[in-house]
Amino acid sequence: MRRLALAVFLCLACTRLHAQAMPTASRAGDLQIGLTYSSADADYEYVGNRIAGIGLYTDFDIRAHLGFEFTLHQLDDPNSAVYQRTYEFGVRAPLHLKFGEPYARASVGRGVLNYPKNDANLAYNMLAAAGGVDFAVHPRVNVRAEFEYEDWLSTPGSGLHINPSMLTVGVAYHFGPGTPH
Repeated sequence: MRRLALAVFLCLACTRLHAQAMPTASRAGDLQIGLTYSSADADYEYVGNRIAGIGLYTDFDIRAHLGFEFTLHQLDDPNSAVYQRTYEFGVRAPLHLKFGEPYARASVGRGVLNYPKNDANLAYNMLAAAGGVDFAVHPRVNVRAEFEYEDWLSTPGSGLHINPSMLTVGVAYHFGPGTPH
């Protein structure tokens, strides 16, 4: 009888020992880091029609439809010393569709304007709204197309209020297992 009880106990214990373990942790989110090329309407009277330059961005999506983005743009006028540099941090809301990942973004940041002939180099607070789409061309590589509108907040009495708008294309490396969401 003892042998039978021991055999039944061992069979039940073995079944429990071979059960699939529950995961102890999951991914914190999706991370991608990329480089961009932008062409912008500077909305500044001393600059020609367009300025262009490079940038850097990083996205970290903490939920399927909620993430954060940090963006840096350096846009130069090829005919003068004028440039616009922006540093932005914001919230993004991606949608995960079969053809790609359209998103909307709202950011706050700082914009630096270098005036003609290096007369001054001033920084302004800014707000930005953007929309675009990311396409997964490889499980680890995304390409991006984006439109962004910026509102540089001027200091009282300065008379300067610029609203640059830009088109951006970029490529990013996606970290983590599998394809982006």
